[in-house]
Amino acid sequence: MFGKVLIANRGEIAVRVIRACRELGVGTVAVYSELDRNALHVRLADEAYALGGETAADSYLNTERMLEIITESGAEAVHPGYGFFSENADFARAIDALGVVFIGPPPEAIDVMGDKISAREAAEKVGVSGVPGTTDLITDPAQVHSFGESHGYPIAIKAAYGGGGRGMKVVADDAAVEAAIESAQREALAYFGRDEIYMERYLANPRHVEVQVLSDTHGNHVSLGTRDCSAQRRHQKLIEEAPAPGIEPEILDAMASAAIDVARGCNYTNAGTVEFLYEDGAFYYLEMNTRLQVEHPVSELVTGIDLVEQQLRVASGEALSFTQDDISVTGHAIEIRINAEDPAEGAFLPSPGPITTLRAPDGFGTRFDTGYESGDEISQFYDNLVGKLVVWGHDRPTAIRRAVRALDELVVDGIATTIPADRAILTSEEFGAVTHSTNWVENGLDLTGVVSVAALADEDEEGRELKELPIEVNGKRYDVRMWVPSASGSGPARRRAASSSSGGGAGTGVVAVPMQGTIVRIHVEVGDAVEAGDPLVVLEAMKMENNIDADISGTITEINVAVGDSIGAGDIVAKIEG
Repeated sequence: MFGKVLIANRGEIAVRVIRACRELGVGTVAVYSELDRNALHVRLADEAYALGGETAADSYLNTERMLEIITESGAEAVHPGYGFFSENADFARAIDALGVVFIGPPPEAIDVMGDKISAREAAEKVGVSGVPGTTDLITDPAQVHSFGESHGYPIAIKAAYGGGGRGMKVVADDAAVEAAIESAQREALAYFGRDEIYMERYLANPRHVEVQVLSDTHGNHVSLGTRDCSAQRRHQKLIEEAPAPGIEPEILDAMASAAIDVARGCNYTNAGTVEFLYEDGAFYYLEMNTRLQVEHPVSELVTGIDLVEQQLRVASGEALSFTQDDISVTGHAIEIRINAEDPAEGAFLPSPGPITTLRAPDGFGTRFDTGYESGDEISQFYDNLVGKLVVWGHDRPTAIRRAVRALDELVVDGIATTIPADRAILTSEEFGAVTHSTNWVENGLDLTGVVSVAALADEDEEGRELKELPIEVNGKRYDVRMWVPSASGSGPARRRAASSSSGGGAGTGVVAVPMQGTIVRIHVEVGDAVEAGDPLVVLEAMKMENNIDADISGTITEINVAVGDSIGAGDIVAKIEG
């Protein structure tokens, strides 16, 4: 086993790896940006080194500085976590060149599976078929127009060197092609450092089912069962569960077998995930993620296998200590991603800022993985994952009830979070009956009135703020929500802005942004005529692009921002005269 491991990541996954290393007696090295100088993963590690910079590109994606720290620290191995360098073959090769072990698959496997086009070809070679698509990178919008004519819309444009829904855009019709290409490339470049994209047919109502695989350097491959990740927004997962419910056992077995074939076909080692789309009794290969998945804890809870421990053991040259016959799936597990977003009745608006209180739930079968504590801040420059609430039950209904109970106990104050939307999903008839799909949250789930309490807690024009307070009537306690004088004593305050994209009320023509972020595109100019709902600018916040739309129809009279500007919540970006 290694003497010292450097974790080339931050937040929850860095904390997860540090804890696994500590349990194995392995020393840990953390890295940090200027904004993460006192982050939880830095406080927990045995050593920590400064990367400098604030944005991901200037810190956690700074290859030169990362390699310098690996050498300086004397680390024997590097765990990339997920995101950042985790699926970067060039980084893995650079690690190898230093004589340091990359805790993941060999660069050749990352090359094959990291490029989603060659990944499709590799899967087809072992008899595993994907949805209709192309194996050509998109270099001209005409390619997408032609594909649409042949296969129809919608079309999914996807990052060739990424996953997790980042850099993925769905093209509804011919008119949306150019804008989708530009947006997908921007997101892919920001999150993965590469902007190559490709396309495939977008299935209307599929479920997202994946298989966790584990492979050692001795030729052994095992499957740790399936996960369902169909509760999504913006093609990014909100809730995952294991095993995938409501699918015939023989189909699940076929998925697991196909996943092993894919792993064996590319000489895979370490932990990986093979993803499928399932619809109408058939499944299609989607991609292979050559890294640890965010949702790995649900597989751990139903199999009893610590995946990070296994990653470390496999990377150190050990053979798997169990076979496929030794693995059994017991009970049901659910993971809820707690993101710093206001559900905003379905708009899901990023909500960076300081966490004033973070209190995790407890109890039987309850786990909370996080990279934050009370007083820490969620930055607009990084992923918005606050933590992962994971529960286990002896069956799915029990796990759902336990998840709702734990959500009700979880306290995250100071920022808006997805907790109200998570609760709406878990208690919905569709989720309980397993009739939901990857499009259901956005197109089928009724989120009317579902907003974060934090989003309602801004001061109003009279300097009051909305708070939940306990009262006692005849000896019985009640929790009530009421307007009280602001503790800041600042008098009238600017209310949280809402554009038409956030589901706001009647428009005024003064268009403000509902969250801090960076302007990455401007669609209009002064003098342009617009209709209510037309996109005016694109705001990037927490690695997601958000359209800020016109709230009334009229003529643009002011544009107050430029591409590259960093702006705050409530800042006015444009004015419209109706």
